[in-house]
Amino acid sequence: MERQLENGPASLNRPLKCPVDHSVLVLDPTGRARDAESAELIARGAASPADILGVQVWAVSDPDVLESLLKDPRISKDGLQHWPDYGPVAAGWALTLWLTTRNMFSAYGERHRRLRRMVSSAFTPRQVAALGEAIEEMTATLLDGAAAAGADGSPVDLREHLARPLPILVIAQLLGLPAELRDGFRHHVDGVFDTTLSPEESEANNAAFFAMVSALVATKREQPGDDMTSLLIAARDTEGDGSALTEEELLGTVVLMVSAGYETTVNLIDNAITLLLAHPDQLDLLRTGKAGWDDAVEESLRREAPVAHLPLRFALEDVELPGGVTVHRGEAILASYAAAGRHPSRHGDTGAAFDVTRAAKDHLAFGHGPHFCLGAPLARLEARTALRALFERFPRLALAPGTELEPVDSLISNGHRALPVLLEP
Repeated sequence: MERQLENGPASLNRPLKCPVDHSVLVLDPTGRARDAESAELIARGAASPADILGVQVWAVSDPDVLESLLKDPRISKDGLQHWPDYGPVAAGWALTLWLTTRNMFSAYGERHRRLRRMVSSAFTPRQVAALGEAIEEMTATLLDGAAAAGADGSPVDLREHLARPLPILVIAQLLGLPAELRDGFRHHVDGVFDTTLSPEESEANNAAFFAMVSALVATKREQPGDDMTSLLIAARDTEGDGSALTEEELLGTVVLMVSAGYETTVNLIDNAITLLLAHPDQLDLLRTGKAGWDDAVEESLRREAPVAHLPLRFALEDVELPGGVTVHRGEAILASYAAAGRHPSRHGDTGAAFDVTRAAKDHLAFGHGPHFCLGAPLARLEARTALRALFERFPRLALAPGTELEPVDSLISNGHRALPVLLEP
């Protein structure tokens, strides 16, 4: 195989067993080639060899094939058990945390079911609905701050004033994060998703992140509260034999809850605002009642998946895919959600269009199968609340003149560095 691009490091793992005429698409770690890469992946077929920071994977972009793989018991997320290249890759890869952290994200089979049960009670429809009033109050307070920042007519960064703080406030309430730790948690989560960091920078960020989580757990052990962290600690300490949670799983689960609950929702809110401002005709449909805020949320998730590519899954045996592709036992799979959301197999030639009245808005932005995102209902609630309140309060909201939105430094996270707007142009 040959590389299509030359901006990636030397491959850390063995080459994929694929036809020699398949070049390897090296994914841009800065995220600046995302749209072009999605189009290229779609053109290449259901699955294409790709390089993610030096690791060769099968990038799967066809939503039907991807959906099938996401629920296939022959596909695992446990690299420690099921990836022959786990050792060398984990030792020198900038995305090591995505492999080595022990939580339900990286678990398979019964271990995954056990860990998922530990947190699922916090995301029942009843529990999520109970957060509605608090989320409305948080949103109103944040919009007060945005209004104050833009009182002189200057641009306001809505990613910083709304999209980023709202999810961390919600997570803080769920997990019992003290106010003085929230900025630190945000910083470290950003580092987890930043694919421009060197392995050394990534390792330092991960160590600081776990140190902060360890300190939180130590505090909650001494002063438990009515929050998920305290409940997880109680389960761990009551069943001291590890049948509930090992200490490593406890820390890893808190890391996962903060990371997943924060980054995806930030990008969902960011992208939804951006799409609506860029398509005023679609915003008019919402304002005139011809479409609802749920429609805007789902179409945003489809059109701009908050996570463009999600690492990694591993084949337990050879798996045949359409187009003559075989994912061989032990090879890695990358779920390419950004491309899947726009794929013509489900959306014809309108996949790239933003249409809140689209009849079929189905997407895989929250995954599928056993690993479907537990926090999806909460993310939807946060986004729906934020969008409705924002556009009702600032009916003349517009992107700041001359704005050129830049992506965050990530091939995983799909959002913008900043979202400058004029509240009252």
